[in-house]
Amino acid sequence: MNIDWIKGLWGRAPMHPYRWVVLDVETTGLNTRKASLIEIAAVSLHLDPITQSLKIDLADSFEVVLKQDPSRKSDKENILLHGIGVDAQKSGEDPPAALLKFEEWIGDAPLFAFHAVFDEAMIQKTFKQYLGRKLKNAWIDIEPLVAKCHPEVKAKYMDDWMQFLGIECAVRHQAAADTFATAEIMMQIWPLLKQHANSIEAIEELEKRLRKLPRH
Repeated sequence: MNIDWIKGLWGRAPMHPYRWVVLDVETTGLNTRKASLIEIAAVSLHLDPITQSLKIDLADSFEVVLKQDPSRKSDKENILLHGIGVDAQKSGEDPPAALLKFEEWIGDAPLFAFHAVFDEAMIQKTFKQYLGRKLKNAWIDIEPLVAKCHPEVKAKYMDDWMQFLGIECAVRHQAAADTFATAEIMMQIWPLLKQHANSIEAIEELEKRLRKLPRH
């Protein structure tokens, strides 16, 4: 039974089965209520429907800096963290145009992020602020998925998982670099993950189930 139309009634867009988007954001702070979205960086993963192999497609990527309100001063420590200076923030793209470009680029792809709750909150808040609506794409947190694939590892933070998986990131806490590192995590766990969930619908269901389970 095709349930895509039913999901549409509840405000959820159908998910692209073979093109998935991994993303990361940079913000003015960690408080989702007070912080502003500065940058979105994303790259697509393509699943081969025949071989079930997953690959990162660097040619299918997205990056944008949103123009910030000049009346709001950026914290120096925050700038040192993500490297996007005051001038770059002031000369960024107008938020409505940037968000529309991002929405067009992602299409119906499901959105993956590490600790996705934060990324989702910031992007949805900004869409609501400038466009009066939210994205309908599915959001999937990679953290419980990697924990499922390696239950012997008691790690929670992205740096711990990168170290365990042998993934290097030249510039941590900068959106484009973090996005690629996150995509590498998905690539590393895919051979194990597809034993538990080999379709995007199954992955989403697994992630939602894992999110509800207590963690030790």
